[in-house]
Amino acid sequence: MNRRLGLFVAPLAAAVFAACTDSTTGRLSLALSSVRPAGALAGASVGAVAGAPAVITAGDSTVILLGNDSVIVRSAALVVRKVELKRVEATQCDAVVGNSDCEEFETGPTLATLPLGSTATETVISVDAPAGMYDRLEFEIHKPEAPEDASFIASNPLFDGVSIRVTGTYSQAGTRSDFTFMSDLNAQQEAQLPTPLTVSAGQAANVTLRVDIASWFLNAAGSALVNPASANKGQANENVVRDRIQASIEAFRDDNHDGHDDDGIAH
Repeated sequence: MNRRLGLFVAPLAAAVFAACTDSTTGRLSLALSSVRPAGALAGASVGAVAGAPAVITAGDSTVILLGNDSVIVRSAALVVRKVELKRVEATQCDAVVGNSDCEEFETGPTLATLPLGSTATETVISVDAPAGMYDRLEFEIHKPEAPEDASFIASNPLFDGVSIRVTGTYSQAGTRSDFTFMSDLNAQQEAQLPTPLTVSAGQAANVTLRVDIASWFLNAAGSALVNPASANKGQANENVVRDRIQASIEAFRDDNHDGHDDDGIAH
């Protein structure tokens, strides 16, 4: 069963968290993946069943196929911040300094690049975390703006006012065109872990945040691919693609870094 994310408008902030290591802490790592969910079609022919895009990894790119059309994704990145993992007994994280119920991976804007091609996962950040059980990941997809994010923008000028950026090639019935898709989505996201994650003293624990990019560029009916450029701000498919991005992210334990839930729960 899919564990999808809620969407809430929220304010944003900047800093790096590092917990002190002692005998009561473990190591917690957060990775990104674009591996398709279990049961999804992969490596199928161009004649994939409508509404179920097939995915082929080619070098450092991901090829999404549906009918006679395709989207070749050559780069994909999103800006995230205030990434927190919530303890089982906590009701919410909130923006409270020193909130011991939630462990912060990163509170400043971070450029998270999705691994494409044959790469299963890419570790974003690791922190020391108190032993305990955690069951929810909270974070913000963030549109950087000056003056608050001036330093980040200076290092990542393509993300000035842009929270998500994807480049590649769209092909419709054999006619190809390069695209750049950009979104200014600014939202708080929440992902419930299907099985609580246990962090033990002196041990490593790994959480993967999977982004099913193969679902992003489907039309409203889910029956065909759209040109990602048609989902840019003010374009016809802007809201359709935003909704699909919102529904495409989930989190789970992934100690072997294969992009799938270690507890065998289908997503």
